Amino acid sequence: MAGDKLRIICGPTGAGKSAVAMELCETCNAALVSADSRQVYCGFDIGTAKPTAEDCDRVTHYGIDVAEPEERYSAARWAREADEWIECACEIDKDPVIVGGTGLYITALVRPLFSAPQLDTNQRGQLERELQAKSLDDLRRWCEELDPGRAHLGRTQVVRAIETALLSGSRISELHAQQRTLTVEADEKSAVYLIVDPGAGLDSRIETRVEAMLNAGWADEVRELIDRIAPDAPAWKASGYSVMRDYVEGRLDLSSVRERIIIETRQYAKRQRTWFRHQLPSDAVTVLDPGDSRAGAVAKEWWERAQ
Repeated sequence: MAGDKLRIICGPTGAGKSAVAMELCETCNAALVSADSRQVYCGFDIGTAKPTAEDCDRVTHYGIDVAEPEERYSAARWAREADEWIECACEIDKDPVIVGGTGLYITALVRPLFSAPQLDTNQRGQLERELQAKSLDDLRRWCEELDPGRAHLGRTQVVRAIETALLSGSRISELHAQQRTLTVEADEKSAVYLIVDPGAGLDSRIETRVEAMLNAGWADEVRELIDRIAPDAPAWKASGYSVMRDYVEGRLDLSSVRERIIIETRQYAKRQRTWFRHQLPSDAVTVLDPGDSRAGAVAKEWWERAQ
């Protein structure tokens, strides 16, 4: 792929990224590098829409089932391993294409992340348990005191900012600023982005996908995982899994589960759309509606422009 720009297919969950990517990979002799923060975990399959064995036979996949459920898998680690997967794809004469909706992973690959300070594992675990009991509003008020530049972000980022400030004495916002001044532009990768987004049709696609996951035995998968995976394992944070645990353990009925997962997934998709809208360079972005009659042609044109 020498001289080519890195191809990245992204967009909100349920938009149809995988179908578009699979077709391109098959027609363009490419390998797929997953940029999905939950598909990295072994055993968490149905609720993460992990590619099937048949999909992996059709197209070479990287980034799937690379971590145990109890592991903390960071964006920095994914970016390091993604560089290796990209090289592996090139070694077998396939063009790599990054596919997924985890914005932080994509950022970490294209633009180097700052070096986060190491936190004491035991202290962090104890602090996390304390923070879990607090509402997002309470966390943000605390973050306003410790690292105000991060207080507007989502729960995970706010918790991380509080942990870093309390346990290391450093502010993540300041570390980011320092890193930006040190980062050499040559370290950044040149990339083009295909954002797959059906627009107003996303809501119905999410409903259909959740229904398919429930019919595929998601509850049985969770029932089996409960028997062997600790309840505080990072993998359980995947969208919908905590709700499914409530159903399996008798705290919710199936109708409530379906409704809550749909709402949770739509909220996640909204956050993803916001991220892609504000974080990607507009001159490097092509938006694709997978339901459009010209979708295939648009995707192929996008692919060829990267050469």
